[in-house]
Amino acid sequence: MQRLFSEHEVRPVESLDGVWSLTPQKEDTETFHALVPGVWERIPALARFRGIADYTRTIEIPQDGPVLLRFGGVSHTARVFLDEREIGRHYSAFTGFSIPVPRLSAGVHRIRVEVDDRYTEESCLHVPNDYMTYGGITRPVELHHLRGAYIDRMAFHAMKTGEGSFEARVRIFVSALEDLDGASVSVSVAGGAGTAVVPDLKAGDSVPVDVCIPVQNVRLWDIHEGNLYALKVVLCKDGPIDDLIDRVGFRTVEVRGEDILLNGRKVRIKGFNRHEDHGQFGCAMPVQAMMDDLQMVLDMGANSIRTSHYPNDPRFLDLCDELGILVWEENHARALPQPVFHSERFAEQCRVCNEEMIFQHVNHPAIYVWGLLNECESETEFGRGVYQTQIEQLHALDPTRPVTFASCRFFKDVCLDLVDIASFNIYPLWYNGESPAELANRLFAWMDENGAKGKPIIISEIGAGAIAGFHDPMQRPKWSEERQADILEKQLVDIHSLVRASGTYIWQFADVKVSEEWALHRPKAMNNKGIVDMYRSPKLSYGTVKRIYSALPDKV
Repeated sequence: MQRLFSEHEVRPVESLDGVWSLTPQKEDTETFHALVPGVWERIPALARFRGIADYTRTIEIPQDGPVLLRFGGVSHTARVFLDEREIGRHYSAFTGFSIPVPRLSAGVHRIRVEVDDRYTEESCLHVPNDYMTYGGITRPVELHHLRGAYIDRMAFHAMKTGEGSFEARVRIFVSALEDLDGASVSVSVAGGAGTAVVPDLKAGDSVPVDVCIPVQNVRLWDIHEGNLYALKVVLCKDGPIDDLIDRVGFRTVEVRGEDILLNGRKVRIKGFNRHEDHGQFGCAMPVQAMMDDLQMVLDMGANSIRTSHYPNDPRFLDLCDELGILVWEENHARALPQPVFHSERFAEQCRVCNEEMIFQHVNHPAIYVWGLLNECESETEFGRGVYQTQIEQLHALDPTRPVTFASCRFFKDVCLDLVDIASFNIYPLWYNGESPAELANRLFAWMDENGAKGKPIIISEIGAGAIAGFHDPMQRPKWSEERQADILEKQLVDIHSLVRASGTYIWQFADVKVSEEWALHRPKAMNNKGIVDMYRSPKLSYGTVKRIYSALPDKV
């Protein structure tokens, strides 16, 4: 399943997860059995393979009619063929895509997905980086059986109208596979209901339909209080022909002066940066492993996750919704080489990634802020233009949430005035010897003079490295677990004592693999700043973080 709940009661959906055939496109190759979702690096013979491979399987269609193939994620470029006819392609590993087939005959058909994870000039977002780009069909796949029209997606926003009362604003996007007239949509959520007429459509057209529903006496979604409601939409024409279900929450997010407010109260961010990476599963983590991560996050007293540095699996976001964990979700762009950052292809791939991220994830109440362009060129006039364009795009796509980005351009950044929340990545006592409080105070004073005055400030990355199992309690050198715990204690105590800071995101929750091109800078070809190792065994700093975070209130 793409989600932790059923998204349809009217539309028949069939999971295509399971064993597929996998054939790399190289000389002297062989065909492997590969699990979907999964990464091909878990197959011993393909542990270091980077290239193009074909995933194939057959499907059986019981009767003539339209279908839709839905992919949760393919890393990183996909070309999809049905009976050797190309029906769609998609770029970017971390957002899903759907391919409608208006008419498919009954019988057996063959699906082939050509997957490419190479670093090429055509790929600007997937480049050698401080994390691993895996290959494969990495998220679930589904086959949807459609009728003449279907609900493509919907966007939900809750606007507070009084104590315990909201207006649920729902925009439903209806697509027609054949001419459609006389159709309507009915919407229900939190005890309220509404209907709207769908304008007549020609085959291939789509249209947004808006419904507003007043609701009363709702339970607020809040930190550690994952109060969720089923949002159900049914498309009707002489009876139901399609439907879509999502889970939503009612809450308010507001930036007021230097504070971030959730349901009217100031929030203290106690967070972790987290990559989708695991020693056993790569980036194709099963739900059980996602839940294990969040159980450890909660055990350490944290209340937020930053999805560094790309949109996350919707099932992980579902868990954050349920558990009441705040999410900073950001687009896929991190510290890119100048030729990439300046290219027109980068601008277009980012534009599409931003659209897909918000279109697919806007209904998650856990997401309280959108992020973008981590540690990119925010110190130049060209970079400012890129940031301004994308920040304006995110605000236009979702005017209800603030926008931020994580900067590392110390005392040079020229983009802080563009965002709602100013954020900086700092590593005092790890990359330099300056005390965290002194560095933060100097940085905050400069930020306030350069665009951040009157805005919240978040320390979006802070931390230190430790090679799991390396102990030296006497000398406590760098890369020892003792030194990591010492540095984190000083960092967290100092930063959370400063009123100007809205909180911290520790870099990072777990150790992760890095691209081979980064291996000389990372012991064991890994980013070792995790509080747990790649298999989730805690390091010494786990107890340090738990002691400090657990003592801090979620709201102040």
